[in-house]
Order: sequence, then structure tokens, then C-alpha cells
Amino acid sequence: MSLLIPIRLRILFLALALAVFAIAPQASAQSAFTPAQQQELQKLIHDYLQDHPEAVIDALKAEKQKEDAVTAANQRKAIAQNRAALLSDPDSAVSGNPKGDVTLIEFFDYRCPYCKQMESAMQALIKEDGKLRIVYKEFPILGPVSVFASRVAIASRKQGKYEEFRSQMITRKGAIDQDSVMKTAASAGLDLDKLKTDMASPDVDKIIQRNYALAEALGIDGTPGLVVGNEMNMGATDLDGLRKMIAAARKGG
Repeated sequence: MSLLIPIRLRILFLALALAVFAIAPQASAQSAFTPAQQQELQKLIHDYLQDHPEAVIDALKAEKQKEDAVTAANQRKAIAQNRAALLSDPDSAVSGNPKGDVTLIEFFDYRCPYCKQMESAMQALIKEDGKLRIVYKEFPILGPVSVFASRVAIASRKQGKYEEFRSQMITRKGAIDQDSVMKTAASAGLDLDKLKTDMASPDVDKIIQRNYALAEALGIDGTPGLVVGNEMNMGATDLDGLRKMIAAARKGG
């Protein structure tokens, strides 16, 4: 009949086992154990782990849960410290209901396939949730073409065409280069001569750099990066996942 060992004891045993393995050579050198005793101890540990591989899995799960809890706490702290920059930056475009009761902030890149994948869910969410506010953070991290596209997007706000440009650009299929970005701008109704002038403004670069700094402060290093309420999510999320994030924020999460 096998002996059932509680998970906390198994984790403790594993920790002690690993510690013993680490100190065993030193202990042997100091004659704390005879060679026979050291060999027997190592065999005991080896046999236990062979018979109970779940002990390793349990220990790894416990450590992962601890790390996740620390990460979540740090994220909530970073969100609180940067809430004004997230919610109220006049240089960030807003969609949905400008006076909505919950704001979803998206850090995105026009060349990011996961951002493109999530766009249909984002638009469906805007249509079904009349109390949702969206803030777009241009976060071009996938190379010079991404930066060029973000510069066009930011400059397009001078002509009131950001929504049109972003919508076409984020759903554009195939490879993106500077020519395709400018063709998209023309398709969105932008005056290209004025656009090029506005793109040259130092303010455009400052906005992008500010978004980089904000993302770094939040620990966002990929796209899409979402912030809703006090929580963050890294990577593409389906419509149901987005709904759950919004619902949690409305409950104060």
C-alpha cells in the first residue's frame, strides 16, 4: 500500500532533497557523512523522485504560482503609478465611448500578426458594449517599417483621419513596407503632402518614445499588450477573454 504524502510535505521534501544534493560534496569533504552514508542518502532521494515524479511537478507549480502572484502585484502597482499616462494622454487616440465606464488600453504594432488577429474581436466588443472606451498606444517594436507606420498614424490625427488609417492598416494583409503604408494613407483619405510635413514634427517621435517608456514601466515587451482596470494581459485575446477582462474591471478588478 502506497503512502499518501501531502503536497506541502512533498514540496518540502523536494526542497530539502535539492539542498542536500547541493551541500553533499561539501559535507563529505568535512566528514559530516561517511561515503556509505552519502551514497545511501543520494539513493533515498533518487528513489523517492523516481517513485513520485509528481513531487517535482507540484514544486514547479507552486513556484510558478508564487512568481505569478508577485508579477500580478507588480503590474497592479505599475498601473496605479502610471494611470494618468494610460488613461488621459491627449496624444493617444480614443475609440468607442469617450465617456465609457471602463477603458481598455491596447499597445499594438501594425506588423504584429496577433494584433491583426485580435482586431475583429476588438471591433465586435466596441459594437456590443456601448460603455467601453478604447485607448490606442502606438507601440512599434517590429522594425523600421513599424515605426514608419506609427509615424503616419500619429500624423494622421492632424487631419482627423486616424480611425480610417488605423482600421485599414491593422487589417491589411500581406507584407508591409513604406509604399504600402502610404497607399493605405491615401486610401484613408489623407492629404499626403500635409501628412509628410506633419510626420517630420519632433512631436511625433516624442509620442512614440513616451509610449516606449510607458510600456517599459509596465513591463510590456510584446504586442498586443492590454491594460484593463488593474490588470494586464500579454498576447492576443479572443472576444470572450476580452469580455471577462471588462467584466472584472467593472467589478473593481
